[in-house]
Amino acid sequence: MFRKVILVCLFVTFSLLVAGCQEKPKPDDRLQEYVDLWNKEKFESMFNDYLNSSTKDSFKKEDFVTRYKDIYEDLEVKDVKVTFKKPEKEADWDKETKAEFPLKITFNTLAGNVSYDKEITLTKEKQGEDENWFVDWEPSFILPEMEKGDKVGVESISAKRGDILDRNQQPLAMNGEAFELGIVPKEFNESDLKKLSSLLDMSAESIQGKLDQSWVKPEFFVPIKKIAISERPLALEVIELGGLYSKRVPAREYPYGEATAHLTGYIGKLTAEKLEKLKAEGYTAQSLMGLSGAEEVYEDQLKGKDGQRIYLKKEESEEVVTVAEQAVEDGKNITLTIDAEMQKKLYEQMKSEAGTAAALNPQTGEALALVSTPAYDPNDFVLGMSSEKYKKLADDPKKPLRNRFPIAYSPGSTMKGITASVGLKSGKLDPNKIYDITGKKWQKDDSWGNYRVVRVFDNESKVDLESALKFSDNIYFARVGLEMGADTFIAGLKDFGFGEEIPSSYPIYKSQISNDGTISKEVQLADSAFGQGEVLMSIVHLASAYGGIINDGNMMQPRLLMDEEHEVWKEKLLTKEQADMLKTDLRKVVTEGIAGKASVKGKAIAGKTGTAEIKAEQGTTGTENGLFVSYDQNDPTMVLAVLLEDVEEAGGSTHTVEVTKRFYDSW
Repeated sequence: MFRKVILVCLFVTFSLLVAGCQEKPKPDDRLQEYVDLWNKEKFESMFNDYLNSSTKDSFKKEDFVTRYKDIYEDLEVKDVKVTFKKPEKEADWDKETKAEFPLKITFNTLAGNVSYDKEITLTKEKQGEDENWFVDWEPSFILPEMEKGDKVGVESISAKRGDILDRNQQPLAMNGEAFELGIVPKEFNESDLKKLSSLLDMSAESIQGKLDQSWVKPEFFVPIKKIAISERPLALEVIELGGLYSKRVPAREYPYGEATAHLTGYIGKLTAEKLEKLKAEGYTAQSLMGLSGAEEVYEDQLKGKDGQRIYLKKEESEEVVTVAEQAVEDGKNITLTIDAEMQKKLYEQMKSEAGTAAALNPQTGEALALVSTPAYDPNDFVLGMSSEKYKKLADDPKKPLRNRFPIAYSPGSTMKGITASVGLKSGKLDPNKIYDITGKKWQKDDSWGNYRVVRVFDNESKVDLESALKFSDNIYFARVGLEMGADTFIAGLKDFGFGEEIPSSYPIYKSQISNDGTISKEVQLADSAFGQGEVLMSIVHLASAYGGIINDGNMMQPRLLMDEEHEVWKEKLLTKEQADMLKTDLRKVVTEGIAGKASVKGKAIAGKTGTAEIKAEQGTTGTENGLFVSYDQNDPTMVLAVLLEDVEEAGGSTHTVEVTKRFYDSW
């Protein structure tokens, strides 16, 4: 018994010694633990283990945790960093019941950075069995100046999208207005539904579907359709019907409509998939962005940056306190090198056909017109196109939704000007050499089997470069290509930019020498030399290439933005003497050759025609594209390349020549 008492006494004594040796909790250590949880956004642990009793009496756990989480989520709070400064001198915390520390709170929000200083107080108290230091918390630790009952608001200020202007500051795309037409159901007579359907080119079912939406009430204005501000007569006719009203609303406008449709493109809402990828760049479900054309290509310059403001609305007053604010940054206007009136004139001549055209300044590379026909009205996409109208566009065999000017086509006989340039530069083409050519068909030897090169005219038997260009002699150029050889021909085309990216801020398809970049057979070489085979190039590159001839052997980079520098893309493609000779020959194509219908009073039109046959193999029928590259030698500041599809019944390339002439007559 005595021994047991001694053991108990020893155990008690040891326990007291251990307790006495244990370090008592310090407020700065407790605060460090709390701050670490805060930086990790562990709000539940912050509430459970670190808040003092008075805080827990004032704020429920759900209020604390949910408030933090909701505000951080709604304000897109990131990079939370909370720090405090420990006292320089060690205090005797055993004698204290309260401790204060300077706190610095910083984080990023959708409206920018928030950074502020606060005093934080810890009180010593007993919770459960333990005595420790606990935080005296208040709402201003979530946001500066926040008090219980305050409401947090977010205000978004939409950035104005930049305008797209032509070289003369005419708007091609601008922030304007539209008429929004709508119905007040209680005033609408259902007998007018059929007439309204006809006026708006909408199905009656589509209109009724809008009236049947769950939110609609008899006295509400129900939007039915937006129409361009230029369609004011239609708006006036519509609102004559009972219950129909119109109001002006902001809208993107495309003043030149179809004429510049593929060039400007249009804006619209993002798909869910695209939005997910672009959320980090500030896009929301309400954002509009460029979906095609220049609107898409130059989106970063045009879009701007929405302004954001985070504020507190005080519970018992009208006072509003700004927490963070990010100023709105409007998008930048961009000025294109395009002449909108030229574009419109060219479109008017081509609009009923499938085709494309590019007009470039050969001295600067500036694109003066980039046309694709037929087209659509980009205003319809912005204002809301009916499914019926879209289907009509999508099913149209002429494919008005296709943007043709970036696409690579077979150049047909317009290739002959480039082949001639390559031959002259390489020294393997003597322009004065006479080829004896008889008949319309020719083959090198029996190894070609049934294949023959066919020419259109056989009125010339003694053919040199001048006559071959004037009458577009396929046999002459096939023989020139064979004498040059594949290596020289390919190297020359690469000098003209074939096989490489077109140096344009607006994406243009690469031109190709062949599908695999090589020419391994004589027949393919012969065909390629006069523009058949597998050679493909865009109308933009074709205009640029002829621009290189016109510009004395220097081909400029195609440019679409006025603030881009003029830069040579390929230099010394020809000597000045060689270029002058080709320019003389190109003039004779019009004055003495097959493009006589291109003659325009007061202008010295020069150029080269081309017919590209689109068929599976020789001897079969197919379609034809007609091309004409031309310029006025009296004013060589524009080279114009035009391609029209399916011209076999309209007269082949002669039809393209006639369309081009009509443009020159009107310009």
